[in-house]
Amino acid sequence: MAVYQTTLTIRPPGRGTHEITDEVARALQASGLAQGVATVFCPHTSCSLVLMENADPSARRDLEAWLDRLVPENDRRFTHTLEGADDMPSHIKMALTRSSESIPFAAGRLLLGTWQGIFLWEHRKAAHMRNVVLTFVG
Repeated sequence: MAVYQTTLTIRPPGRGTHEITDEVARALQASGLAQGVATVFCPHTSCSLVLMENADPSARRDLEAWLDRLVPENDRRFTHTLEGADDMPSHIKMALTRSSESIPFAAGRLLLGTWQGIFLWEHRKAAHMRNVVLTFVG
């Protein structure tokens, strides 16, 4: 089995879902591997990954709004607030979602569903530099 690993550096402008499917697909092509499994890992505690609808952005906006209602800012019970009102909610949102995704690939292509995309979900308001580690095994 061959292994290829690389890191994407992404600077999302702030809160929201930011599609990285094309970047992951380009890295898979660069790996030269044809069949196997891709692991996409986000080593941060205030953003996450999600496989989600990529055709209609309203599906992502609805998901983002739902999670914002579930974990609102300015909850007086939070004690971890040094970095601002969105800090603790960002950590909770990350814990409720995912920090990695495993996606099979064949013929050098990710085997995503017709309307699936890979998204970095930034939970902080401000722009942050984010890394996403890609590991392809095939």
